[in-house]
Amino acid sequence: MAINSFVFLLFFGILFLVYYFPLKEKTGAQNVSLLVASYFFYGIADFKMLPLLLALTVVFYTLGILIRRSHERRASLFTTLGVMAGVATLFYFKYLNFFIDSFAVLFTSVGLKVNAATFNIVFPLGISFFTFRMISYVIEVHRGKIEPTRDFVAFATYVAFFPTLLAGPIDRPNDFIPQLKSKRSFNYELAVDGTRQIVWGIFKKMVIADNMVLFLGDVWSNVSGQNATTLLLAALVYPIQLYADFSGYSDMAIGVGKILGFRVAVNFRYPFFARNVAEYWRSWHMSLTSWVTDYVFMPLNVRFRGWGSEGLMLAVIINMIVIGIWHGTNWTYALFGLYHGLLFIPLILSGSFGRKKKITANVYGLPYLNDFVKMGTTYLLVSVGLIMFNAKSPGQFVDFVRNVFQFSHLGALTASGLRALAQSLFFAAIMFMAEWKQRDREYALQVETVFPVKVLRYAIYWLLLIVIVLLSGEEQIFIYTQF
Repeated sequence: MAINSFVFLLFFGILFLVYYFPLKEKTGAQNVSLLVASYFFYGIADFKMLPLLLALTVVFYTLGILIRRSHERRASLFTTLGVMAGVATLFYFKYLNFFIDSFAVLFTSVGLKVNAATFNIVFPLGISFFTFRMISYVIEVHRGKIEPTRDFVAFATYVAFFPTLLAGPIDRPNDFIPQLKSKRSFNYELAVDGTRQIVWGIFKKMVIADNMVLFLGDVWSNVSGQNATTLLLAALVYPIQLYADFSGYSDMAIGVGKILGFRVAVNFRYPFFARNVAEYWRSWHMSLTSWVTDYVFMPLNVRFRGWGSEGLMLAVIINMIVIGIWHGTNWTYALFGLYHGLLFIPLILSGSFGRKKKITANVYGLPYLNDFVKMGTTYLLVSVGLIMFNAKSPGQFVDFVRNVFQFSHLGALTASGLRALAQSLFFAAIMFMAEWKQRDREYALQVETVFPVKVLRYAIYWLLLIVIVLLSGEEQIFIYTQF
């Protein structure tokens, strides 16, 4: 049941009516309805893994209570057990077979015969997201940032909140759980804002990202058979497709949350206006980046503080590798993380690693030339990293790069889907112009309601809806639901 499907609209409509009419301001009953809806939603997507989700929820709920009841030494033990339980769950379901295969290849390469048997392990949808929510819960309880909730329904709803369950954002417990304890009645302005954000997300996903699949799918399915022009174009286009797909999902999830009265974590803040990789990662998949920064980078940075700038570099590189391998079981993800970690080194050496400077426009409303060049350079660097990210193996990445530099193969673009690509690039340009204009707001359609702008705003809404209906690509799964 994709979040942009008619079936989801029907599901959400029924929940909305129950949630706001018979259950208005009945916090406990509303939470029960959310939990039932969330488990139903997950059951439709991955019924066999629903018991796993419930079992982990019980374990981490219990650990939260035990941590608060215990003295410091035992509380630390329970916290460690919680972190280990989350990591072990991820390792078993996501990484075990990968490591078995990798060690088998390693032993074979040095002449040792190994009969490596992998396990028939089914990957649970959303596991990378809900395990991180649970891990952050026990850590924050131990740090005293949040009191452990004794309301199991509230905790279970935090873990399994259906808009964010399969692909984020990754909400923190101290931001989300208190919202579950407050009375919620229908907020017209927040619901309208959420609806706008959903429409914007659908536009990005269905009009831009899904149409680009027609071109990019052909390229990635046969990298060795593509000419240099096609590969260069694919490398430059893929970041836009990934952004439109993933940020589109985030916009829809956040919008659904707003309609239900919740403020969900912001996940993107116009990353392609970043002038270096540090700015990029502060604005791309922000809920994951901040999670790994708080729980991996900060402890490492403290531990390596005595090593000076070399310690900071090492902490950043490890941090980025963790972000890379979070995405999946492929060495290309580790290379992707390492690559981005290395890109931070010039920023650390120049003293601009943590520097934050607001981007401004010139008298024409455009970026200053210096900023524009930095944005373009950052985009190119990100594009190279995303070739690694999307490659099925290090070998495919090497093939991609090798063929890019086979200039003798330059020729006419022959990949199918170029018409859809041209159409989606046109709308991507509109998206970026809108985002530049609205870069100080949460998302591009978040505008003032002052008349005559209001008239124009509604005209834009109708135009967007018409474009979505007429020009949407064939429905594709969301990329990040695979992680």
